[in-house]
Amino acid sequence: MSYLDNILFAILLIIGFGYFFRSVQKIRRNINLGTDVNRSDNPKARWTNMAMIALGQSKMVKRPVAGILHIIVYLGFIIINIELLEIIIDGLFGTHRIFAFLGTTYNVLIASFEILAVLVLVAVSVFWIRRNVIKLKRFISSDLKGWPKSDGNYILYFEVVLMTLFLLMNASDLHLQNVPGGFSHFIKAGSFPVSQFIAPIFNGVSNESVMLMTEIFWWLHITGILIFMNYLYFSKHLHILLAFPNTYFANLKPLGQFDNLESVTKEVKLMMDPNADPFAAAPVDENATPSKFGASDVQDLNWVQLLNAYTCTECGRCTSVCPANITGKKLSPRKIMMDTRDRLVEVGKNIDDNKGVFVPDNKSLLNDYISPEELWACTSCNACVEECPVNISPLSIIMDMRRYLVMEQSAAPMPLNAMMTNVENNGAPWQYNQQDRLNWKNEN
Repeated sequence: MSYLDNILFAILLIIGFGYFFRSVQKIRRNINLGTDVNRSDNPKARWTNMAMIALGQSKMVKRPVAGILHIIVYLGFIIINIELLEIIIDGLFGTHRIFAFLGTTYNVLIASFEILAVLVLVAVSVFWIRRNVIKLKRFISSDLKGWPKSDGNYILYFEVVLMTLFLLMNASDLHLQNVPGGFSHFIKAGSFPVSQFIAPIFNGVSNESVMLMTEIFWWLHITGILIFMNYLYFSKHLHILLAFPNTYFANLKPLGQFDNLESVTKEVKLMMDPNADPFAAAPVDENATPSKFGASDVQDLNWVQLLNAYTCTECGRCTSVCPANITGKKLSPRKIMMDTRDRLVEVGKNIDDNKGVFVPDNKSLLNDYISPEELWACTSCNACVEECPVNISPLSIIMDMRRYLVMEQSAAPMPLNAMMTNVENNGAPWQYNQQDRLNWKNEN
């Protein structure tokens, strides 16, 4: 490479990584729009969760076929991109296979990269067939049309292109390594169990032309990696980065345990305190923002729920086990997470367009994205939470939005309103006076 190539490569890296870190800052800002919640307890359990679920893929293999294929793609993505370090060094300093001095270790690494590249191509092909030929139900649902459906395929195409370029780059490099007497700077380094079968396609082509093709493959490969890295911001594939913090900060409480609203808990304790003065007025801070029960928009959710929304893989496992969805109701837990992310992105764009300040847009997550019908269809069974491969909780968002409907808008369904009225008047969900509660024992 000439110095001009090195300079152009440095500029490409600066642009690629600069845009990526800019996107990361936007994601971080958007997540921090949520309310605060403490998830710093029990770090040992949290690290274990992250190691087992995000790194170890323990929940993915509950469905063996998809799980094993996903692990192959996951390992391929992580391990093959170790070679990115060598590419960056070679590109910046004009070297060639800078790690070749590792000898046998280097040969083993390159060989394993190639084998993984082929396995990734096989896995991606199966994924494409499952999505577009077999058309598994969870990939053809109404909530996965348009961009979400296309996005899933674009990621598969990206993987195919990147792995193919990697193998072609190695094959052309191997061809030049084997030129009698040597050619240019192409030293013998690496072991190529796959690309050795591709290299013969360059037989009969001039060495200069093969060298040009090698450089083209090299540039396309690194450019493709940088484009893919920045595509993550717009894609469901963002979970490859966020799965780690998402599993670390996941709720460690039993799935059936719900949080009580602090303000409500305080009122109940005051009512039950025999020493409390019921006529004493609590001190009022006139500058304080009135507390809001539940959530109607993304700013009312906590930051972990917003992190959940960005982490959603759109795999549809949650929806496929949802009893409400299975019985034909409108609810789809996957759609709840996708809608939350879409609204959060919209709020983020609003802030960007208005120089860091959110300007009310007469929209909200409730009604504009998620309907009350969807929220009330939920049975609160936690199947979606249990099934999610990265510990996302659609139910927590559903419950917070239900709280808003009930406690802020008094918009609960009639059967629920009747139950709550009975609890208030009779101390039980049934429409019987307390004095009549034991009348059943006198019946013959």
